[in-house]
Amino acid sequence: MNYTIKEIADITNSEIIGNGEIKIKNIAFDSRTIYSTKHTAFLAINTKKNSGQKYIDSVIEKGIETIITENQIDNSSINQIITKNSVEFLQTLAKYHFENSNINSIGITGSNGKTILKEWLYQCLANEFVTVKSPKSFNSQIGLPLSLLQIEKKHELGIFEVGISKPEEMKNQENIFHPNIGLLTHIGTAHSANFSSEEELIYEKLKLFKNSEIIFYNADNLLTVKIINQLYSSKKLISYGLEISNDIHIISDVNDRTQDIQIKYFDEIITLPIFQRDEATLTNVLALLGILKELKISNSDIKEKIDALKAIEMRLESIEGIRNNLIINDSYNLDLDSLKIAFQFIGEYNKPKKSLILTDILDSSENSQELYAEVSELVNEQKFDKVFLIGEEISAFYEFFKSETFTFNNTNQFIDSKIINEIENQVILLKGARKFEIEKIKEILELRKHDTVLEINLNAILHNINFHKSLLKPETKMMAMVKANAYGLGSYEISEFLQLHHIDYLGVAFADEGVELRKKGITTPIIVMNPEQHSYDAVIEYNLEPEIYSLRVLELFNEQLIKSGNQQKYPIHIKLETGMHRLGFKDFELDELNEKLNTMNVKVQSIFSHLSSSDVPEEKEFTLSQIKTFEKNSNYLINQLGYKPLRHILNSAGISNYSDYQYDMVRIGIGMIGESSNKKIKKQLQDSVSFKTVVSQISEVKYGESVGYSRKFKAEHDIKIATIPVGYADGIPRMVGNNVGNVGINKKLCPIVGNVCMDMMMINVDNANVKEGDSVVIFNSHPTLEEFSKYCNTITYEVLTSISPRVKRIYIKN
Repeated sequence: MNYTIKEIADITNSEIIGNGEIKIKNIAFDSRTIYSTKHTAFLAINTKKNSGQKYIDSVIEKGIETIITENQIDNSSINQIITKNSVEFLQTLAKYHFENSNINSIGITGSNGKTILKEWLYQCLANEFVTVKSPKSFNSQIGLPLSLLQIEKKHELGIFEVGISKPEEMKNQENIFHPNIGLLTHIGTAHSANFSSEEELIYEKLKLFKNSEIIFYNADNLLTVKIINQLYSSKKLISYGLEISNDIHIISDVNDRTQDIQIKYFDEIITLPIFQRDEATLTNVLALLGILKELKISNSDIKEKIDALKAIEMRLESIEGIRNNLIINDSYNLDLDSLKIAFQFIGEYNKPKKSLILTDILDSSENSQELYAEVSELVNEQKFDKVFLIGEEISAFYEFFKSETFTFNNTNQFIDSKIINEIENQVILLKGARKFEIEKIKEILELRKHDTVLEINLNAILHNINFHKSLLKPETKMMAMVKANAYGLGSYEISEFLQLHHIDYLGVAFADEGVELRKKGITTPIIVMNPEQHSYDAVIEYNLEPEIYSLRVLELFNEQLIKSGNQQKYPIHIKLETGMHRLGFKDFELDELNEKLNTMNVKVQSIFSHLSSSDVPEEKEFTLSQIKTFEKNSNYLINQLGYKPLRHILNSAGISNYSDYQYDMVRIGIGMIGESSNKKIKKQLQDSVSFKTVVSQISEVKYGESVGYSRKFKAEHDIKIATIPVGYADGIPRMVGNNVGNVGINKKLCPIVGNVCMDMMMINVDNANVKEGDSVVIFNSHPTLEEFSKYCNTITYEVLTSISPRVKRIYIKN
């Protein structure tokens, strides 16, 4: 987009204050991810759960000079566009922009595979047409308009994914965007909970294609076939899928890996090299083939393009580095869009200095000088301390970069220079095309070299938090429990991410945990659930908020508060005993508690209790009795206090099973990791933790030979054994050995044999196609965390908190 403020106001029927001739090329709606302020307007979006108004001051501090808002602000130096509804404003502008562009468009909707197919289509078509696509998974009521506003005059083709989560949303999406070519992917369970039936979901998805000329659809679902023929029999319909009844289907044996795959496209047979042959990949390739044929791409070019397809790994890793650096590895792909996204992310990390390692951008249709002029403009706005350019092409334009800039022809030359050893206490962003093997630099910079890693997907954690929030009233606050090193995931890393996403409170077990978070820059309110007597001075010094569970603790804390010279009403949190018999005030202590509180310089910030059995359906009567006791005793105390603190009693299972009793705040712990005792809720959550290692060695073990310490396993026939570098020092209990537990290798479960060693264990891989260096899943989806916990005869909490600190944590953002 490229409009003046006045033009935008005219298009959207808005008012303006300030200079109407200023050009706007970008609209930002998230204050945390603004990577450029030049020609950028900030849109203060108001929703039921949040208001963009409260972030206006922070974006002005970043340098934004134009604000789009529903409520005028008192700042004469800022240009303002005043609109009645921020979301409708965005959609109206995007509709105008799309309808006034001369672009051929592909619209993708469905339950699964939208983003993969969008990226594959872009990879195949970007050299054929000047192409624009949705960034990341931008497909919502806000994401789609922002994607459409990326269209420029030069673009010939647009590929946009379109998502919905509720009935009646697609009508609005289609009003904004009406694609020439429609693509319906697999219909699955995503968002299905909001629809009364699969039929209603399919009807809603298909509304997008109301004005499409051609529709490609996955016809392995017979209900989809029935509905699409009811609605659009007059359109050009092309079906694809694994069933032979489809217009595009496979006719060869997909399990015969010695042969390429033969696909029947109507009456034509096309042979393609496809290495990965799971059902989802094969189905996506069929859809891709259909659209490439429709766009007149030759069979020889299609074969070449599909053979060259890169795996879609849109993930950003953050890893603890040497010399107190934080390594942000985003070397999975490189184009202008992914560079902008990386710059959005690095602003989230709490280090004052940052450096960039950037390679040539390959496979771009743009003129090199124009491309690197745009790249350098983006880089210069980030104010990197140092910029390292790798590649002969980008190095030729080093003068465009304003930071201290170093150039290298290739990655090895960069490594050999040892210049990276001079950097400390920084965020280092690695952004490179795969050809340059940037992972070599990552391996040099990372602090822990262990092949065994714990991967934490931060986007999945955010999804799980937001899902639990969807069960609550908009005004209900949420506290995230980050005690015990955030259940083994990394207290600081998780807390920093949650603070960025405006969690209301953090909960730790001991003061030391809270102090460490404060020292690293966490400013969110922190409740200390078990403040020990010797830690009260640290609690006060670092502005932590203690749980008070007895008269003795209250008196001791008050003594320390007086010694500290504190003049403000200090926030404390009162724990009530409601039947768990662990900690808390009982009903007969409330009068004395109130008397003491009235004599002290404290403020009761919240009153709470803990449910012992909210995850046990058979204990519903007891849980309700706990809630009833809490209701009675908290009301009594509030009446005595004369003011109303927050109240909270629900933990993760309580949110799922007893949301009617959410009070003013809830506490989420294992729920944000993706675990739930409620099977219906569990299906809506995402696995956020993956414990992985690799195969070190494969051995042939003959009949009668033994494996491991104490010869606990003896081969009953000739077998293959894989040794993996993880053992009880990494958090694997010895009890899972000797055929009790399994690990996942190449999607097959393989039993753990013999005794688990301190640093290793052995796996029977006789029935699996395994080679040395293959990835091994201790737990993720196969086996799941819950299944692995059952091998250990324990609960998921204990498994996670037992994982050793020596295991490298990698933090993923998709």
